[in-house]
Amino acid sequence: MSQKLLMSKVFAWMFVGLLVTFLTGYVVSLNPNMILSVFESGWLWALLIGEIVLVIFLSAKIFKMKPITAKISFLLYSFISGLTFSSYFIVYDVQSVMYVFLITSLIFGLFALIGAKTKVDLSKFGTILMMALLSVLLCFIINIFFNNATFDLVLSIIVILVFIGFTAYDTQKILSLKDAGLPEDNLAIFGALQLYLDFINLFIELLRIFGNNNND
Repeated sequence: MSQKLLMSKVFAWMFVGLLVTFLTGYVVSLNPNMILSVFESGWLWALLIGEIVLVIFLSAKIFKMKPITAKISFLLYSFISGLTFSSYFIVYDVQSVMYVFLITSLIFGLFALIGAKTKVDLSKFGTILMMALLSVLLCFIINIFFNNATFDLVLSIIVILVFIGFTAYDTQKILSLKDAGLPEDNLAIFGALQLYLDFINLFIELLRIFGNNNND
């Protein structure tokens, strides 16, 4: 499979996943009863745990699955993410969500292109990016108790930089697996999942900074 064909499949599935997430989130946000079911009935923690378990399961087992199982699992993860994602459509103005989505798409596209075209080996940055991400997550947890807005902004900026790095890193990583003899459809879903996670996390942090909060 050529690089062009592989990446076209990866981005097609990534787009489908994002579409499922955003549409689910938007539809749920318009239905008060569904909002109550997700956020006030104890289902939220179950959904969050389900997201984590499913993404870990997908990442670990995706190349051992049948292609149809991998695709269904990815779509299921996108749907569950959409249920929790509905909160962003409630907290932030829809126009600002669309605006930030456009900004995210431009930034993501630029660094995915860099990752695909650069001759620099980005594999050595994987550990550094993961360590930086874990450190920032720990700082976010600590800041829950201090609630320092400036520190929170700095952490969001760092997370944005980390996932910009992950976007280029993951794009190059996906291309490096092209000739590894892995099932083509499974590789496309694996790549779509990695880039989906990069996009969503980049989007969330940009929204936290630039989104128009309905409560302001």
